[in-house]
Amino acid sequence: MKNEIKQVMITEEEIQSTAKALAERIDADYAGEELLLVGLLKGSLPFMADLLKNIKSKCKIDFMCVSSYHGGTVSSGRVNILKDLSQPIDDMNVIIVEDIIDSGNTLHFITKYFAAKNAKSVRICTLLNKPSRREVEIDVDYIGFEIPDEFVVGYGLDYDEYYRNLPYIGVLKPEVYAG
Repeated sequence: MKNEIKQVMITEEEIQSTAKALAERIDADYAGEELLLVGLLKGSLPFMADLLKNIKSKCKIDFMCVSSYHGGTVSSGRVNILKDLSQPIDDMNVIIVEDIIDSGNTLHFITKYFAAKNAKSVRICTLLNKPSRREVEIDVDYIGFEIPDEFVVGYGLDYDEYYRNLPYIGVLKPEVYAG
């Protein structure tokens, strides 16, 4: 896999430091309040785990599996819920944990979905933000890194379900995914 990475964009150490800093901001914003962190599977798993280890506030976790890519490298714009929450979120402070925000379609859909389920508040925490690709306007409350329009993998992010286990964020060589 290493030979298929054009360059390391964000190191493991930078990710760990950023996860800790984001957790401190979340703790400050929600001092004395309970949280529900909702990870969007599968990509958010490593980031959510590191974020969770650093949050001091009382919190619960849950996961959803949603898809808007349907096997490609570009969002289809149509969001499908493959696995819903396992608990009600009425009157809860929900933080959606995402690996990367690209088009914004998935997060736009999920924030409206959670608001309709009577969440007390809904905020978004993402490791990576790619604003140049945004198709819909969304508010992102906690951003780890703003990145350019490159196809990135590692630390939960995949191409065709591979590369998630890399401990860093790397740029995938175009010849790997260009077909």
